[in-house]
Amino acid sequence: MIGRAAKVGQIARRLLRLGICLAFATCASFAATSARSEGLPEALAKAYQTNPQLNAERARQRATDENVPQALSGYRPQIVASLSGGLQAVRNLLPDNTIQSATLKPWTIGVTVTQTLFNGFKTANSVRVAELQVRSGREALRNVGQGVLLDAATAYSNVLANQSLVVAQRSNVAFLRETVGITQKRLNAGDVTPTDTAQAEARLSRGLAELNAAEVNLAVSQATYTQVIGNPPSQLRPVENVDRFAPRSRDEAVALAFKEHPAVMAAGFDVDVASTTINVAESSLLPSITVQGSASHSSEADPTISTLRTDQASVIAQMNAPIYDGGTGASQTRQAKEVAAQSRLVLDQVRNQARTAAVGAWVANEGAKVAVTAAESEVRAATLALQGVQREAAGGQRTTVDVLNSQADLISAKARLIGAQRDRVIASYTLLSAVGRLDVKTLALNTPDYLPEVHYHQVRDAWHGLRTPSGR
Repeated sequence: MIGRAAKVGQIARRLLRLGICLAFATCASFAATSARSEGLPEALAKAYQTNPQLNAERARQRATDENVPQALSGYRPQIVASLSGGLQAVRNLLPDNTIQSATLKPWTIGVTVTQTLFNGFKTANSVRVAELQVRSGREALRNVGQGVLLDAATAYSNVLANQSLVVAQRSNVAFLRETVGITQKRLNAGDVTPTDTAQAEARLSRGLAELNAAEVNLAVSQATYTQVIGNPPSQLRPVENVDRFAPRSRDEAVALAFKEHPAVMAAGFDVDVASTTINVAESSLLPSITVQGSASHSSEADPTISTLRTDQASVIAQMNAPIYDGGTGASQTRQAKEVAAQSRLVLDQVRNQARTAAVGAWVANEGAKVAVTAAESEVRAATLALQGVQREAAGGQRTTVDVLNSQADLISAKARLIGAQRDRVIASYTLLSAVGRLDVKTLALNTPDYLPEVHYHQVRDAWHGLRTPSGR
């Protein structure tokens, strides 16, 4: 029994030295490839530039900007030019029973200018609605940007964690293969029973299954990384949390979420949009005043009349006062009031959701800190336990299965530590997103910040032109 346990201890020590060599080789490989490694800040910057979801939202916001010049067009004159011409056959029967026929070529050219002077303040309120929609859209864009950055941080952390898990599981499989091989040799020599061999083979099968699961999870996380970041992961570097940008207390987190979260701010602008839309609906019940000027030149070329050409010019002021429109305007006003009431309730709902998200993110971040500390303690204890079991096995006080169990405990502890460290990073980014501060400026990423107001000012006062500011 003592000789058998001593051989088990020798196996454990050999595998421990093998693990140290593998770790050294991994570090050397990392140092050799660090020049082409990709850190989390670089991945976040790349996702911010190339993510299709975020770029699609930017295009939507640029389309929303065009609502403002469309509304401002109500202040501007409408100019219409007209031109008509053709052939006209005429056959006249005169009193003396003679027939006169001719082929005429009439044509007319004219221009009409219409200017609205008053339309029940519809134009002013429509401009206000369009501007509020732009501001709401900017907050929606900021919210999508936060989501993309959080997805990128999550994808990066998942790949990094799954890579570490695969390495740990491969090391475990190597340990178990070595154990199975030596146990089989000792069985052939008659030092152990078939039970020891069966136990080692069972642990190897379990280790292979866990390695396969880790490799599957790694492949899935790599695909997700490619989808979010825009390129397959290369050599990833360890990541740090962003607690330095996060609030210091739960109350501060809730206050920041109420004040700065883009979803809350967008809902607030939506309330203003709905309230102003009431005034737009009421404008249909007020009178409107327009001035129209026109000029035209026409030629009939009719020999039967003395006038061969006509030139006209006119300026006409017109006022229309609605008396009864079948109830359409009143219904639209009532409808707008109900929509405004709904938007206020939605704002309350979004605020409650922001409060819940901020509290949940704060608690999860604090819990992640505790989980990492506990996992680190577990790994230290499991390491000491494995070393103790190895020494006891060398002294004949432990069996093969005891060493296997201690090794399994250590691998499980390392897996929990890797998961806790990943959750710690993701929780810190989630907290930053919950308070509305997960953006390029706060993280100081090495990429230009997308400024939606640039496009807004490019198109706001554009009177004409079909090309977009980007040249399309």
